[in-house]
Amino acid sequence: MNSDLTEEEMRRALFGTVQPEVQISAPPVLELVPEVVFTKPVVAPAAKKKAAKSFTPRLRVTLRVGNEFEGKMIELIHEADTLSSLLAEQEAVKAARKKYKYVEVVSVKSM
Repeated sequence: MNSDLTEEEMRRALFGTVQPEVQISAPPVLELVPEVVFTKPVVAPAAKKKAAKSFTPRLRVTLRVGNEFEGKMIELIHEADTLSSLLAEQEAVKAARKKYKYVEVVSVKSM
């Protein structure tokens, strides 16, 4: 083997002969684009259909509430969307405590 190779000879040995890349400019392709006009379809105002309400379980919680200890109490009704009477009761008491100091649960009934 000949160890006195020039850099150019080494490149040719490793990568092969270098061929200059010929750039061919392609003629521009003209695509005919049809003119498209988008329009919204005219919809006659029709009566809106109401979605059929699915059954939601509801409980009615009756509370006696007031701001004075053993004073005037008023009856408050809270409707909860749950099947759990405990959850309905807690939800009603929490809502009533925002406005009233004393809250007493009278009944929890299914609607």
